[in-house]
Amino acid sequence: MATYTHGHHESVLRSHTNRTIANSAEYLRPHLHAGARLLDVGAGPGTITMDFAGRVAHVTATEIGTAELALSQSLAAERGVQNVDFAVEDVHALSFADDSFDIVHTHQVLQHVADPVQALREMRRVTKPGGIVAARDADYAGFIWFPMLPELNEWLRLYREAARANGGEPDAGRRLLSWARAAGFEDVTATASTWCYATPAERAWWGGMWADRILESALARQLVDSAMATRRELEQISAAWRRWADDGDGWYIVPHGEIIARV
Repeated sequence: MATYTHGHHESVLRSHTNRTIANSAEYLRPHLHAGARLLDVGAGPGTITMDFAGRVAHVTATEIGTAELALSQSLAAERGVQNVDFAVEDVHALSFADDSFDIVHTHQVLQHVADPVQALREMRRVTKPGGIVAARDADYAGFIWFPMLPELNEWLRLYREAARANGGEPDAGRRLLSWARAAGFEDVTATASTWCYATPAERAWWGGMWADRILESALARQLVDSAMATRRELEQISAAWRRWADDGDGWYIVPHGEIIARV
């Protein structure tokens, strides 16, 4: 596993806990069925995971460590969800037997792993014949916003540099199809979808989250500690995020690549 660039600061979780099937896995919804066993690789805070639990027979949620896994365990306990179990796993070498799951899902994970092709090979191995592997990842080079604030251009440059320094690929969305084919999948459906933030409430949420994240998260520490940016430069970027959020013309899209890979 490469280093997780975002970390788990409150500002990061503010974003991740907003994710549901509706806004992050709609492309997978037609393939969910009541009898399915589903593996959720990189469950994060577990909001998508718990959505899955209401639609399939059983979910296994994984994370890279016990502290990370505790986030989804806590949510399951809070909601009284009984059909989810949990495991600390390395996606490059999953501990599960061959042909264990009907559906294997991962969201915003392949952009962070050291070897996404090997990760997909492992997800394919643990999927039953006739089952599917589903992946969705953002593509940072495709982010578009208005107004065109220069500090946000610098934010994007710094993020992509930091992610690659950590062994990840921030422009993963466009690569999912090629990674799946390299992993041995022959039947792959590739699609795309976006998150769009344009209302005052959406801008306040997205812009406020990034205004805090660029100052307080693991990303912020990495940028300063590695001399990629100074604290003052990060403060300027943070202020620009708040200016964008306050601008009535503000608009932002996050493009995602998606794949349904059949085993």
